[in-house]
Amino acid sequence: MLNALWIGFILVAFLIACFKLIVLGDAGIFAALVKALFDSSKTAFEIALGLTGVMALWLGVMKIGERAGMLDFLTRGLAPLFKRLFPEVPPNHPALGAMTMNMGANMLGLDNAATPLGIKAMQELQKLNPTPDTASDAQILFLVINTASVTLLPVTIFTYRAQMGAADPTDVFVPLLITTYIGTLVGLLVTGLYQRLHLWNRVTMGYLGGATAIIGGLVMYFGSLDAAEMTRQSSILSNVLLFGLISTFLLMAVWRRVNAYEAFIEGAKEGFHTAVTIIPYLVAMLVAIAVFRASGALDLLMGGMRSAVLTLGLDARWVEGLPTALMKPFSGSGARAMMIDTMQANGADSFAGRLASIVQGSTETTFYVLAVYFGAVGIKRVRHAVTCGLIADVAGILAAIGMAYLFFGAVA
Repeated sequence: MLNALWIGFILVAFLIACFKLIVLGDAGIFAALVKALFDSSKTAFEIALGLTGVMALWLGVMKIGERAGMLDFLTRGLAPLFKRLFPEVPPNHPALGAMTMNMGANMLGLDNAATPLGIKAMQELQKLNPTPDTASDAQILFLVINTASVTLLPVTIFTYRAQMGAADPTDVFVPLLITTYIGTLVGLLVTGLYQRLHLWNRVTMGYLGGATAIIGGLVMYFGSLDAAEMTRQSSILSNVLLFGLISTFLLMAVWRRVNAYEAFIEGAKEGFHTAVTIIPYLVAMLVAIAVFRASGALDLLMGGMRSAVLTLGLDARWVEGLPTALMKPFSGSGARAMMIDTMQANGADSFAGRLASIVQGSTETTFYVLAVYFGAVGIKRVRHAVTCGLIADVAGILAAIGMAYLFFGAVA
């Protein structure tokens, strides 16, 4: 899919440029495309280079949390809920431990740990699957929760926002937390309805009710404030929560007698390696999007959408987040490039820049996760996995748009 999208961007740009040159007599269109090629490749390298320090910082902090046992803490906290959501999995089965550890890693933004744990969980669930080529209910529910997983620390988004010049890179933290929770809750409820799960038990309702009350309280509180005060207070809350979480990691490290400094250095090295590794991917996607924009194709597409929305008498600012939203279920790197392009074109602190950031964190790459997790165990018939996953994606995207208007609707 990513290969087709990448080639498509470039070939569509070429065809539109040919039309402009031959029919409209635009002699400078191909010069603009070539300039976009070189400028975007340079920009991609500069972004990746600038990411090195921030990525090293956050992955260093994450490594402290991992070593200090934060992942184990989250795993123990989620275990009672997972026993109710996956009734066909026997108590103390290895699948429960792998699933809860996978969710804990996702919450902390530990992608490198989450993926192998997710594959391990799927392999353990496959041992309980009576029809090996068909996804079981437990496998489908696990995948849907995984693709819409709540993220406590969207480190990558903070990092890119910092590099793109955001005054407060973490000001999207609270909207992101609310958005990912809504997507996860919808995915869980829809899959539960498909599978006729008994969700109305005391433990499940305790978890979901408590989390919903907290998230709902945040929405109601911030919704009662005027735009300026909402922005100010959400920024304060985001920064207090994030620095408080870092302090909690350090306190846990002291309690567990973990060498926090050495853990930080190890994680920072991984961050440096990650920043260097993404350069080819950034170059590839930003070049394709740059020529697509320079040809006028992106403006034509967005202009058509904007006109249709305005015709209905609606606010059309959310259309700027649509490229990221449409790309996200198929490709994480493609959606990331769309987010960066939006921030470049409109500014990181613009409504469009913040919206794209929230949309980027609202869902996972559903088709990628489905291919990797089910492919790892030879599942061929996925049943309702795609339907439930995409419904969760749509819920997350709609929630992202709503939260962007709630928190940043006054931003031009």
